[in-house]
Order: sequence, then structure tokens, then C-alpha cells
Amino acid sequence: SFKAALSRRSVAIGLATALLVISGHFAGFTFIRPFLEEVPRLDASTVSLALLVFGFGGFLGNFAGGAIAERSPAWAVASASLLIAGVTLALSVFGTIAGVAFTAIALWGFAFGAFPVSISIWNARAAPDHAESAGALLSSVFQVAIAMGAVLGGLIIDISGSEGVIVYVIFSALAGASVMFIFGRAEERSN
Repeated sequence: SFKAALSRRSVAIGLATALLVISGHFAGFTFIRPFLEEVPRLDASTVSLALLVFGFGGFLGNFAGGAIAERSPAWAVASASLLIAGVTLALSVFGTIAGVAFTAIALWGFAFGAFPVSISIWNARAAPDHAESAGALLSSVFQVAIAMGAVLGGLIIDISGSEGVIVYVIFSALAGASVMFIFGRAEERSN
């Protein structure tokens, strides 16, 4: 069943997208506190509030991602990925402005909340006759990507600081969005 699920192009597209976006997200999110303390120079209580807003944004993103994915899972996954890339780009360019950093963190939470719901719906539709195997593969890719992101984030922060980690998020989320916009949308239209 795993082999049958992996042989589907749409499953491979979803797994590649998940690996890219999740590794970037966890590289950045693992080290978001140092970034918020060093770049916009937020104090500990404001960082805590920003993380609370991230979580609330994620809660709302779950609903939005599900609603959009109901119509087009590829669009939902790609849009969530692109939003992660966009808000981390805003953090990279304008992160010294506390209001921008705070807003970007909230939107990042929203986008990341939409992503797992959307990619799960994409994956379930990619292999409806092997949904359990496709789901197990996606769960495994999530775990590998979380570990990979945390390790890469640690290496990057040691080399180029917290701003370097945010740059990695931009590129990995943009790569994931590109995979889904280009290949996922084409696959979705062909079905």
C-alpha cells in the first residue's frame, strides 16, 4: 500500500511540498525568540504575547485552510506556503519595526495553521484508495521535516544568526509554494 501511494505523482508532490515548508517553518519557529529579542528588540512579555497571537492565528488558519482546501487543496497549500514566505520576508526586511514583526508573527501563525489542514486534504485526495498509507507517509515526512528544520536552524543560527534562519524560511517556503503552484495545480486540473 505504501508503494502504491508513493507511486502516485500527486502524493510525491504533496510530500515534497511538506518537507520543504515544514523544515523551513521549524527552522525559523524553533529560533523565533532570539530573532524577536535581537531584531525588533521585544522584551520577554511581548515575545510571549507574540507567540500567543501566533497560536491564535494558527487556530483561525485551521478553519481558513480547511475552507479553501475544500475547493482546491493545491491552492490552499500553495497559498499558505506563499504567505509563510511573504511574512518571513517582511520579518527579514522590516523586522526591526516592532509592529511589523508582531503582525508578521500573527500572519505566520495563521498561514502555518492553514498548512497542515490543507496538505492533509491534498494528500487524502491524492490517494483516496490508499488514504491510510498516504497519511502515514505524510506523518513521517512531517516528523523528518521537523527534525531537519530544527537541525538546519541550529546550524544556520550558529553561522549567520537569527536573521539567517528567517532567510532559510523564506526560501524553503517559497520553494514549497512553487512546487504546489506549478506541479500541484497542474495535477489538480488534470484530475
